[in-house]
Amino acid sequence: MVWARVALGPCALWAAAWGVLLLVASAGGQRSRKKVVHVLEGESGSVVVQTAPGQVVSHRGGTIVLPCRYHYEATIHSHEGVRLKWTKVVEPLAFTDVFVALGPQHRAFGSYRGRAELQGDGPGDASLVLRNVTLQDYGHYECEVTNELEDDTGMVKLDLEGVVFPYHPRGGRYKLTFTEAQHACAEQDGILASAEQLHAAWRDGLDWCNAGWLRDGSVQYPVSQPREPCGGLGGAGSTRVGGGASGGVRNYGYRHNAEERYDAFCFTSNLPGRVFFLKPLRPVPFSGAARACAARGAAVAKVGQLFAAWKLQLLDRCTAGWLADGSARYPIVNPRARCGGHRPGVRSLGFPDPARSLFGVYCYRAPGAPDPAPGGWGWGWAGGGGWAGGARDPAAWTPLRV
Repeated sequence: MVWARVALGPCALWAAAWGVLLLVASAGGQRSRKKVVHVLEGESGSVVVQTAPGQVVSHRGGTIVLPCRYHYEATIHSHEGVRLKWTKVVEPLAFTDVFVALGPQHRAFGSYRGRAELQGDGPGDASLVLRNVTLQDYGHYECEVTNELEDDTGMVKLDLEGVVFPYHPRGGRYKLTFTEAQHACAEQDGILASAEQLHAAWRDGLDWCNAGWLRDGSVQYPVSQPREPCGGLGGAGSTRVGGGASGGVRNYGYRHNAEERYDAFCFTSNLPGRVFFLKPLRPVPFSGAARACAARGAAVAKVGQLFAAWKLQLLDRCTAGWLADGSARYPIVNPRARCGGHRPGVRSLGFPDPARSLFGVYCYRAPGAPDPAPGGWGWGWAGGGGWAGGARDPAAWTPLRV
């Protein structure tokens, strides 16, 4: 879909003539891949902007081209003196500056500094190259081309490959205001999911019977298997998207984000590093989890990192482990009876007693971080004494290479 408007000049009428843009999207050390995107071309107006009618897709850490080209209906116009401006839509009528170019002068703004530049593929190319894509880059971007008193715009949607996960903190369910939900997702390596992302997750099988905030301020929850405690078989009392016998996304609409409290639906994308399960010679309380991961050059994994490793790196481990928020979870790609049921997902044991409950730990190692103990590791007492059966305080354990 293309959104277009003319701010100062005559309106540009969109017709059904189609062109083709060839985009090259690459990511870090990954092999470059080519993607064909169709663009909608105008037939009238002094300056006409062409953008992708659908969306372009990348992932965290990737490189993407936001396609935008322009041309003049009259050939007497020159491409000199044209101002090119990219903005991001943050609210229906609010924009934040991303990049602006006027002749040889280029400038990127805010978090886009050092990451955004024009593709520069000949006259009429206003496409923006965005490197090291972040979670916050998700959304709609406007390409504006201005020449003297005439301008035209086009809209491009940047989508991210990733996973939606429901979240609530240790305090319990329905404890988060909208702002607190934003912070909670950020602390777990995510952002609030969009309504489109939640709907896509529901189509992929997400079933969660607790309402949560989304990034637009609405409160919704996905039900794949209709049941009475989850809005009923017909979803009474709420609006359904894709409802019926196959369930749907229950929608409470836009809520008072400073007073009402719900859970959160977060979204995260590809991990630049690696999540791994660390099984000590003895399970540890939560206080020992950070020391265990630090001994392997890592940190305790966040909830979003575990979900990303499960969904995108196919991490499968039928053993619960501590995460950074104090919860205990484990990822299952290949369901089996002894591992929590017949559906894949990240199983949760909630928030066990941090002092009395003993588990292994899921760690996250950033790219390039060395492993100080590649040959293995264990827990013990540096002063000797070996592994005497519980005679010493586990809180005094220190990581030892084995």
